[in-house]
Amino acid sequence: MKESRHRWLLLAYKVSPEPTRTRVGIWRRIKSLGAVYLQSSVCILPCTSDHERQLKLLQNEIVQAGGIADVLETTALDKQQEVAIVRRFQQDREAQYREFLGKCNDYLVDLKRETQIHNFSFAELQENDEDLKKLNGWAMKIKSLDFYGAPGAAEADKLLAECERALEQYASRVYDVEQHSKAGEAQERGVQRIHGHKGGRSRIKRRSM
Repeated sequence: MKESRHRWLLLAYKVSPEPTRTRVGIWRRIKSLGAVYLQSSVCILPCTSDHERQLKLLQNEIVQAGGIADVLETTALDKQQEVAIVRRFQQDREAQYREFLGKCNDYLVDLKRETQIHNFSFAELQENDEDLKKLNGWAMKIKSLDFYGAPGAAEADKLLAECERALEQYASRVYDVEQHSKAGEAQERGVQRIHGHKGGRSRIKRRSM
């Protein structure tokens, strides 16, 4: 038997079906850590000090809620089993990357549509900037849980960079439109002043006649 390279922390727990809020809350906490469920109420995480701390906090919460929970350190029995577990982690992250890529494509489509209809407003630029910040935050969250390098990571980085370039181009168009608009307003004010002066001189001449 070949020695396993990876060590994991295993959480096995049991909570009452009611109230549902407690059971769902625990499930959400576990999923937010990036854990993989081996079966119902049995999940694992890579063995790190932070994961150990998080699982012990969960263990305490489960016990306080009237349930039972155990946190154990474990390894795979053989290389084949280890590879299978790592693949399950990768599959979970890959699903998140696919969802993320879909949102990135939606973002690019929206920017293209705004460009086609010449909607170059500062308000729209701010909205798109906020959306890009959300995409960046989402990408960072997925990466923080991508313990074993899911294949979708590279494509996610590439598409996010494309979104950033698209926003830069859109921002440049907004700037150009605003500068052109200000130049037009300044020119219009200049014309109005010239007409005003001419009108004043005419009135003076008429008074002198």
